[in-house]
Amino acid sequence: MFEQLTNRLQDVFDGLGRVGKLTEKDVDKVMREVRMALLEADVALPVVKDFVGRVKERAIGADVAKSLKPGQQVVKIVHEELLTTLGEGAKLNFSGSTKPHVIMLVGLQGSGKTTTGAKLALFLRREGRSPFMIAADTYRPAAVDQLVTLAKQIQVPYYEEGTTAKPPDIVARGLKVAKEQNAAVVIVDTAGRLQIDETLMTELEEIKRRTQPAEILLVADSMTGQEAVHIAEGFNGRLGITGLILTKIDGDARGGAALSMRAVTGVPIKFLGTSEKVDGFEAFSPDRLAQRILGMGDVMGLIEKAEAEFDEAEAIKLQKKLMENQFTLQDFLEQLQKIKRMGSITSLLGMIPGMNRFRDQIDEQQVDKRIRRVEAIINSMTKAERENPKVLNASRRKRIAAGSGVEVRDVNEVLKQFKDMQSMMSQVRKGKFPGMPGGGLPPGFPR
Repeated sequence: MFEQLTNRLQDVFDGLGRVGKLTEKDVDKVMREVRMALLEADVALPVVKDFVGRVKERAIGADVAKSLKPGQQVVKIVHEELLTTLGEGAKLNFSGSTKPHVIMLVGLQGSGKTTTGAKLALFLRREGRSPFMIAADTYRPAAVDQLVTLAKQIQVPYYEEGTTAKPPDIVARGLKVAKEQNAAVVIVDTAGRLQIDETLMTELEEIKRRTQPAEILLVADSMTGQEAVHIAEGFNGRLGITGLILTKIDGDARGGAALSMRAVTGVPIKFLGTSEKVDGFEAFSPDRLAQRILGMGDVMGLIEKAEAEFDEAEAIKLQKKLMENQFTLQDFLEQLQKIKRMGSITSLLGMIPGMNRFRDQIDEQQVDKRIRRVEAIINSMTKAERENPKVLNASRRKRIAAGSGVEVRDVNEVLKQFKDMQSMMSQVRKGKFPGMPGGGLPPGFPR
């Protein structure tokens, strides 16, 4: 989402790295570039003015003037002020004794409320809570059907009455059912409009009055741009929203909504929708987001994604297989599929410090195409062939190529890559490390 802003800011900071000592003139030039970068990212003008003013005031201070590396000091200041603008991460409020706790999801039509409701339910269940969903959007075609489908998919109980009853009545009756089922949290999917209107707000105010929600979360499409600020102000003024959920942050949005809405409303961002998948949802971390904006990566986010896919016991078992030369094509296929589930190659690169700039050099479609081709080739093999590729003679390779819709040379390429990997691991097992002087192990490598 912040790719354009990140690249622009990195260019600014690269220029700073070549300056031995910063003058006020240098700071003015840098701040002009930062200002333009933020405006291009669709950050609201009042937020830009305030942010640039704070950074400039600190950048011309004594700490930067006396620093041996003023460029790094300015980056540090920008990082700290980004944290101030983004605010602190905030958890959901479950402090009240009354159960179930009600969470109202509000927002404009098309912001992704229904899908977000399912993502939030799955998130809460993984935290050990018992979620329950209520379909209260009776205006958008198929909204109720969508919620029912998603609820069944993630195996979360739900309540719906179709589209004929009034939403406040549906919610009241649904809440009664949720209590009977001992639900801990009730997620109410409310209706949206193409724009804020009096009918919508009156209905939402009535639902709020009858349910006394613990949270009213505004679901906002991060691709909305500066209009998101007016949307947030409108909902906040009438309902008193308690948090923000930004959706579609993996899209082509310029990122201004995230910076603007929090700064203008003072309402914390609580969650981010990171993909279209039901598990593409994460708690908001201002520090990690600020690091990604500045091209510092998100190592913790990468670790969490890896932990979600790679079980520790499985990792130990895999390591043993590698070291004992028992790693098969089936193991290779399974690891490839796990990496795929972690996200696109460009999103993973964005989480690695210093690698963000290489994202533009990668053709995502070509990478996906090659991965699918490898999967098709291995899936066209028999179990015995995956366990022992040495049996793959010319006729077997021809059969695999035909079965996977590729050329024989593509099959040969996959087998060569697998053989090269085995050869490299053989070198490691023998105490050698390819690329090191003399072929030895690097200092500190386990022996």
